[in-house]
Amino acid sequence: MGNEKGVFKEVTGASVGWAIVMILLGLLAVILPLATGIAVSVVASWLIVLAGLAYLASAFASRNAGAFIWRMLIGLVYIFGGGYLGLHPQLALESFTAVMAVIFVMEGVLEFVTFFQFRRYSGSGWALFDALTTLLLAFLIMYPWPSSSTWAIGTILGINLIFSGFSVLMYSLSARKTLEAFGS
Repeated sequence: MGNEKGVFKEVTGASVGWAIVMILLGLLAVILPLATGIAVSVVASWLIVLAGLAYLASAFASRNAGAFIWRMLIGLVYIFGGGYLGLHPQLALESFTAVMAVIFVMEGVLEFVTFFQFRRYSGSGWALFDALTTLLLAFLIMYPWPSSSTWAIGTILGINLIFSGFSVLMYSLSARKTLEAFGS
């Protein structure tokens, strides 16, 4: 049992460390939203290029010429599109920001639908709150777009990292307290 406690303490210690790193990265992203947004856009662009290479590789596993040509074309589109965005990070950031705003609008509408389906149940007001908050965020991104591209992605990613980091930190500290309470 003693060895298991040591492993558990080690794991919770690593979780606390990871939580602190997440919080610090989140703060950095909020402080430098444009740099963070461009970095995210560049990484996403090159991931698209890698997906294109995977399409090209999968083309050779095709059983007929039509599938081979189709996969080759899709792969080339991914490679050229991702490469273009990777070489033009501001354009990638603006595009990514616009897509995110549209996703938030769709999410907000779906949350409204959820609210109206469950409005007689306790706690349904949270769905309405989520819908209104998400639509407000979409408006804050869409209204000044493309200038919102300079802050939206980095700030939202940073806030997410901060909240996720604090959640991991609280879970880890709670697990440590539980371990200490059950047997020093």
